[in-house]
Amino acid sequence: MILVDTEEILELLNIDFRHELEATMMYTYNSFVIEDCDISRLTEAIAVDEMRHMWWLADLITKRGGRPSMELGEVEYVGEDIKEGLERQIEKETEGIEEYERQIKIIDDDEVVGVLRHIVDEEKRHRKEFRERIARL
Repeated sequence: MILVDTEEILELLNIDFRHELEATMMYTYNSFVIEDCDISRLTEAIAVDEMRHMWWLADLITKRGGRPSMELGEVEYVGEDIKEGLERQIEKETEGIEEYERQIKIIDDDEVVGVLRHIVDEEKRHRKEFRERIARL
């Protein structure tokens, strides 16, 4: 099924926007409490990337007559175990990659697909960076 209906595309973009909002909140908080300087700074930098993704998605949403949804789902923050926290951040990246790749296959809007592809590339880089930090622990 190919989606060309603007309302359906807006619904998906808002799912994406909320996902990026949750990732931004998670990573920002985690960067505050992670004591390892390298992992903390990396997590902070990736939080900024996630916020930029929100801007791109908000732009796509508003250009199509929608409003970005600020509904925040449950956010899982890092606990005492840094490895466990990084694994959760990897899961968050993987969830996003899978959802974006699914949407790329069904959305018939070149601008949206182009932005989603760019975000996927960045999310894959984030996941790789988190995996590298786990390997160093």
